[in-house]
Amino acid sequence: MDANIVKRNELLAQKVIKGLESRNMTGYYAATREEALAKALELIPEGSSVTMGGAMSAREIGLVDALKEGNYNFIDRDNYEDKRAAMLMAYDADFFLASANAMTNDGIIVNIDGNSNRVSAIAQGPKHVLFIVGMNKVCGSDLDSAMKRARNVAAPINAQRFGLDTPCAKTGACFDCKSPDTICCQFLITRFSRHPGRISVILVNDDLGF
Repeated sequence: MDANIVKRNELLAQKVIKGLESRNMTGYYAATREEALAKALELIPEGSSVTMGGAMSAREIGLVDALKEGNYNFIDRDNYEDKRAAMLMAYDADFFLASANAMTNDGIIVNIDGNSNRVSAIAQGPKHVLFIVGMNKVCGSDLDSAMKRARNVAAPINAQRFGLDTPCAKTGACFDCKSPDTICCQFLITRFSRHPGRISVILVNDDLGF
């Protein structure tokens, strides 16, 4: 990565981390995927029960494989015949892994969900929520810019990834649709955590997820 981009991301990450702190959340900066993985494993004690939604970023830094191979109770919903039962286990887990569809540079996290298991677990239930967020997800300071990224970048790509029949999957742009396949069912704006220490964010100097 170009040295100027690295420097810009380091400086921007510090601004985001200060914003998170003002919102009762904790932020960390990782210069590489390897550093992000090490920090995540430092934050998750061995023996913890851990689950996740569809966080591609956690997979991309190697965290999911490390948890499966390590001394953790990783609840992998793909291994459950009853997917709903596996999703419900998330609400009593020690850690829930997530990412962001977008973030403002002052620490507001935006997520859109279809089944809503992911956004509901972020909002309430698991003892800790750990976000893995590439710096490509960080937008301007206004919430509107983050919402636009979530709807016009993340949502169309995810709709294509899941093979859904939505206008955005065909055009790459949001139509504010009411398609039966829409994944824009629930919007979660995380602007403050009432519970200190519950939400942590590892910002990674890389393009992760969508």
